[in-house]
Amino acid sequence: MGPVPELADRARSCADRLRQAESVLLASHIDADGLTSAAIAASALERAEIPTAVVFKNQLDDEEIASIAAREAETVLFTDFGSGQLDAISDHESRGDFEPIVVDHHQPADAETRYHLNPLLEGIDGASELSGAGACYLLARALEDDTDNRDLAGLAVVGAVGDMQASGGELVGTNRAIVDEGMAAGVLEERTDLALYGTQTRPLPKLLEYADRPRIPGVTGDQAGAIEFLESVGIQLKADGEWRRWVDLSMDERQSVVSALLKRGVNRGVSADSIDGLVGTTYTLAEEQPGTELRDASEFSTLLNATARYERADVGLAVCLGDRGDALARARRLLANHRRNLSEGLEWVRQQGVTLESNLQWFDAGDAIRETIVGIVAGMAFGTPGVKRDRPIVAFAEKSDTERKVSARGTPALVTQGLDLSDAIGAASRAVGGDGGGHDVAAGATIPADERMAFLDRLDAAIGEQIA
Repeated sequence: MGPVPELADRARSCADRLRQAESVLLASHIDADGLTSAAIAASALERAEIPTAVVFKNQLDDEEIASIAAREAETVLFTDFGSGQLDAISDHESRGDFEPIVVDHHQPADAETRYHLNPLLEGIDGASELSGAGACYLLARALEDDTDNRDLAGLAVVGAVGDMQASGGELVGTNRAIVDEGMAAGVLEERTDLALYGTQTRPLPKLLEYADRPRIPGVTGDQAGAIEFLESVGIQLKADGEWRRWVDLSMDERQSVVSALLKRGVNRGVSADSIDGLVGTTYTLAEEQPGTELRDASEFSTLLNATARYERADVGLAVCLGDRGDALARARRLLANHRRNLSEGLEWVRQQGVTLESNLQWFDAGDAIRETIVGIVAGMAFGTPGVKRDRPIVAFAEKSDTERKVSARGTPALVTQGLDLSDAIGAASRAVGGDGGGHDVAAGATIPADERMAFLDRLDAAIGEQIA
């Protein structure tokens, strides 16, 4: 039956069709969820002895689908996209260009196809309960013969965390079943710990200095303050001349730091909800080396984002498939560049600010922020001065001389009020000659450059209707 019985029949149908293929062209998205989706599917296909070639696409529009058809592959497996583009895909299917197998978690288009594995088709939330990588994991389990693919659960969790599915810091719904299988297979560990990014790799003072959710007065954004705070708790900051990291601390030391952080927050007026966010559920890849980016699901996903978003999807895929030599070294160099670009992008937003509309806020970065990372910057901008959390943020970046990339981010609280960015951005983009989609909390589109304001007007009205 697999870990998610509701999707077992769909997973089995897709797996049976793949077994009949002489070879498969696997096409996937370029974010962390897309890379892990591709790695899970490629690994399972290799174990099933099905020859596979892999291609990555930043987005799946008519032109890119046509380029896939031009490769004359009999069977095309789409992972982490394809559902929203079924209208175009089905046109190629009807002409006999290729047989599509779609394994995705985004909102499906109206067209149908025979081999389609998507949680939304069975009433499971694809934004919070199952990622693209999770859907591919179900396919991998269905492809098992004499193999055990549960070791791929670690990559599925990396994809889910990278897709921002850790609701309240924890994976829920059908993602929970995958976590359980990963733990049973010995590839995952789940624990309650300090819920800050960088516990594996950042020096302790930097870990606290960069902590902004929640912001701890006198610590966040203040390196000297972070050092002083740690010393006041009695934490030895260096060992053998090297900065210690959170992963290097004993359990007693960790408990002392967490208790002191909670006390500092309360004394400085940080809200109870924000304080609670200091501690949460963390997911550790048990077979990876401690103190590396690959040990923690959140850090692993960031490393992957630093590859494909800079036209090096091959590097991210190689890391997912186990290359711990040249590919990992290249990924780390790309990660350093990625962090600089994110920092500079966030500083650009701080300096330029956002424009407030009735129901949304937006900025247009032009060519100042890469279109492949502008959505990440938009999400990071929540909580910075001048950026409100009571409405979604919409970011624009230059895609070409004639096109604008649009990325929109909301919050779980806004989704509970009715926000569905996938529906709103899809309708608004198509109304101005573009196209888009995604999830309720995060979505994107491509629109004609000269239709920005018309698009914003429609999107603002649509979001107002949803939240009202």
